[in-house]
Amino acid sequence: MTRNVKETFGAASGAAPPAPAALAAKVRTLAPSMTRSMQRVAEAVAKDPAGCAALTVTGLAGLTGTSEATVVRTARLLGYPGYRDLRLALAGLAAQQQSGRAPALTTDIAVDDPLADVVAKLAYDEQQTLADTAAGLDTAQLAAAVGAAAAARRIDVYGVGASGLVAQDLTQKLLRIGLIAHAHGDPHLAVTNAVQLRGGDVAIAITHSGATGDVIEPLRVAFEHGATTVAITGRPDGPVTQYADHVLTTSTARESELRPAAMSSRTSQLLVVDCLFIGVAQRTYDRAAPALSASYEALAHRHRR
Repeated sequence: MTRNVKETFGAASGAAPPAPAALAAKVRTLAPSMTRSMQRVAEAVAKDPAGCAALTVTGLAGLTGTSEATVVRTARLLGYPGYRDLRLALAGLAAQQQSGRAPALTTDIAVDDPLADVVAKLAYDEQQTLADTAAGLDTAQLAAAVGAAAAARRIDVYGVGASGLVAQDLTQKLLRIGLIAHAHGDPHLAVTNAVQLRGGDVAIAITHSGATGDVIEPLRVAFEHGATTVAITGRPDGPVTQYADHVLTTSTARESELRPAAMSSRTSQLLVVDCLFIGVAQRTYDRAAPALSASYEALAHRHRR
């Protein structure tokens, strides 16, 4: 029987509010999908957490030219039960910023930047991307995905472009610990393989935009055939999550002319799949450790001088 498509996006019901350090990451991730009025609220709290923490809901609505209802909706979309919880998080974030601010370094790369500056800017941006992803990752969702993958009969992973490289990385890791895993970059093969999935199987879709049709289609088919489905995406409200039992959110970094979004999205996706892989390896350690040792031994002669 076909399962009902999910009608709500975002954090799972009952999930704990994000920690103060995760607030800025949540704003960066969710702002592109917000209404303009909600974006004004989100941008205000991210820009001046100390000032906004001192405001009532009426005061913040006045500051941003919005309504009290918009402020409350924004707080809830960011993962807080209400505005009071958001104010507490803002106060905590302000205290953290006062105790140790991040270095003033812009990640915009100019065509005439010296290579030393390019290295410094990219390194800083990669660090920020990883920190934002770690801060915003829902560990309850991650644990559920780990449990499903560890017990799976078969794992199919879908991704195209840069996300396809991440899909291959994940399946290679899973194969080395003895699991049956396949990466599908061809959308036709992805769908025809998804038809074969059943309960006890796992399908993982990797899409930064959350709207890649070639990834959504096989995930939908897998979902309808009873497989446990996971979406790794930078858009937790994107179309892909309609067919995902578990959503793992990656950071959404700012795109520039010389650094397309694919670069930063790949960095955050690799962190998430590494977390997923390590969790599965922990759950299956008794058989994962011997399998990993055997794979090392099988290749050892190729690395000897």
